Amino acid sequence: MAQAQGAMKAYPIRKLALSLIACTSLLRAAEPVKDTQLSADESLVQLAILLDTSNSMDGLIEQAKSQLWKIVNEFNDAKQGDKKPVVQVALYEYGNTNLSVGTNYIRQVLPFTRDLDKVSEQLFKLTTNGGDEYCGAVIREAIDKLDWDKNGQTYKAVFIAGNEPFDQGPIKPNDSCKTAIQKGIVVNTIHCGNRAEGENSGWRTGAALAEGRFLTIDQDKAVVHIEAPQDKEITRLSIELNRTYVTYGKDGARGIANQTAQDSNASKYEKSGAAVQRALTKTSSNYKNSTWDLVDACKKDGVKLENIPAAELPKELKDLAPGARQTYIDQKAAERAKLQSDISRLNEERKKFVAEKAKEKGAEATLDNAISQVVREQAAKKAIEFK
Repeated sequence: MAQAQGAMKAYPIRKLALSLIACTSLLRAAEPVKDTQLSADESLVQLAILLDTSNSMDGLIEQAKSQLWKIVNEFNDAKQGDKKPVVQVALYEYGNTNLSVGTNYIRQVLPFTRDLDKVSEQLFKLTTNGGDEYCGAVIREAIDKLDWDKNGQTYKAVFIAGNEPFDQGPIKPNDSCKTAIQKGIVVNTIHCGNRAEGENSGWRTGAALAEGRFLTIDQDKAVVHIEAPQDKEITRLSIELNRTYVTYGKDGARGIANQTAQDSNASKYEKSGAAVQRALTKTSSNYKNSTWDLVDACKKDGVKLENIPAAELPKELKDLAPGARQTYIDQKAAERAKLQSDISRLNEERKKFVAEKAKEKGAEATLDNAISQVVREQAAKKAIEFK
């Protein structure tokens, strides 16, 4: 009898324990997806972009706004062994006297993120003023405060752009550059202006100390896009892609609204090729929106639809029976894959056309070309192969 009573007492305890385990698993499965999360078949690239936002740098900001997508697209066809390199971007501004002298006129605009729409959004919010440009301080801030990956095979790079002497401010930039390379982070310097002036004011030395490249650009030069017959259809299909996104959670409304807003921002720089380059990004692994889109969340991060609280689902899913919800997500995923395939096919035709025209035109000394040529060269040292 005593044994039976003991068993009866133990049963509720075991039942409670099992219930707690089940609840814990459910909570874990429903945790928000981080915007830096990687899938098993992905490897990492980390790019920290440090932009001088003092008075004379409006042209630099304009180039960054229009060419973000082209820079990221360098990795669209890349492979690192059996993995696909995906890009995290961090963004700093420096040299703007609207910022506090106590921070050395530096602001971390964004930590490392894969939410490229958020990066674009913040670029379009940047304004110029002032200032006092402390390169050593902003490099040190990026090295110390960003969450750099510890893997030695990860390509990690800083790109700092500005036009004043490199050695201004309370922190010696050469010391910052030496610290960076000790941590496996390459520092590339981009002087906006005359090459000899950049060499004489420390920009070349800083890059050399951190095993990076010294580059010069004309920040006031308009980026001219080679228009191709496929461009209009590519940008139209890019807008069509938005219909395949299914929002969820607290970030859903913001995510879909910002996607549309960044499409609109890219269209303002159509002559610089931003709309086409953004469309190509949207077909790639680099365009990941798992924090607010259920198609990405389920496909790329293994989120289980049944673990999403009904209150966090959009109306179109709430109105469906639970068994039909996954079918709906699968249909949207198939529509997206078809549109992405159509864009990729058109881009193959477009690239042939552009290659012929580019032979006649030659490369411009602009931000996108400066970064593009460097990332391929440096990433290759980390066994990243480009198509």
